[in-house]
Amino acid sequence: MKKQIVVFISGNGSNMVALVKASKQKEYPAEIIAVICDNPHAKGIEKARDNHLPIHIIDRKDYPTKEAYEESIFKVLAKYQPDLICFAGYMRLISSRFVKLYEGKILNIHPSLLPSFKGLKTHERVLQAGVKITGCTVHLVTEDMDSGKILAQAAVPICPNDTADSLAQRVLKAEHKLYPEALKAFIEGNNKITDAQQQLLSF
Repeated sequence: MKKQIVVFISGNGSNMVALVKASKQKEYPAEIIAVICDNPHAKGIEKARDNHLPIHIIDRKDYPTKEAYEESIFKVLAKYQPDLICFAGYMRLISSRFVKLYEGKILNIHPSLLPSFKGLKTHERVLQAGVKITGCTVHLVTEDMDSGKILAQAAVPICPNDTADSLAQRVLKAEHKLYPEALKAFIEGNNKITDAQQQLLSF
């Protein structure tokens, strides 16, 4: 039986769509059963609807405290009882209570080769640093931002004329390939899926 997944988004939802496409393959070990979004203006909302997924818009601005906001999320999660949660461009830090409730069951994708370049404005910082290779990382979510166990990585070369936007587009292409592969490998208990050299040549 396929593992039941709830996806969290804040924006465009393209990684969510990549996971949904993968999950429609008969042999894929996961099924996306719902989407939670914290941004009522996110483009990903329409994409979730286009894929006939239940979408729950839980806007932080509607709640007086982070605790109240997360309580609303917990009620939705209790309804679905997911096996795993995938953050796909979800831009909020979660509480230690949230982490403990779903410890070892929350995956995130970050647009750098962690542990380098944690946090926001990743591509700008990568270019400023002058590194030659960047990429993306799927990792488990812990209380510390972008610090959980690394499950998979894909490398993306930086071109001399790259801007933050052009680099972001190439890294995003790698994300769309890596996240479904990493989720599948995690479910099947095989985390050694990524050959960095092979990934580097792929994008």
